[in-house]
Amino acid sequence: MTRKQAREEAFILVFEKEFNDSSVQEILDTAAEVRDLVPDDYINTVFAGVYDNIGEIDNIISDKAVGWSIGRISKTALCILRLAIFEILHMDDIPVSVSINEAVELCKKYATENDASFVNGILSSVVKSI
Repeated sequence: MTRKQAREEAFILVFEKEFNDSSVQEILDTAAEVRDLVPDDYINTVFAGVYDNIGEIDNIISDKAVGWSIGRISKTALCILRLAIFEILHMDDIPVSVSINEAVELCKKYATENDASFVNGILSSVVKSI
């Protein structure tokens, strides 16, 4: 599986978790059983990492999304932001520009053009502040 494919699978898992009270491991197990997902190191690290750092990540989103509460952000855009911000903060082997570009591409595929612009703006603001 390519990194792009792994990132998309990680996004799907983060999105599933948004609507599911199961643990990260239970969601991974279900995805393996139902979708034949074989998570690689990237998927395991990012999916667990998002939820291990959810407070920090959501605080960053709240800080940068001026005029928007977390509850107003579409679930799709929120999950993409969480994934990308985790990458930016904790995955030194991934260039920031790649994290931003891939987040925008996920928005174009799963959300709207408005979401893509919103996510791009938030992530650019995050990068400028670190």
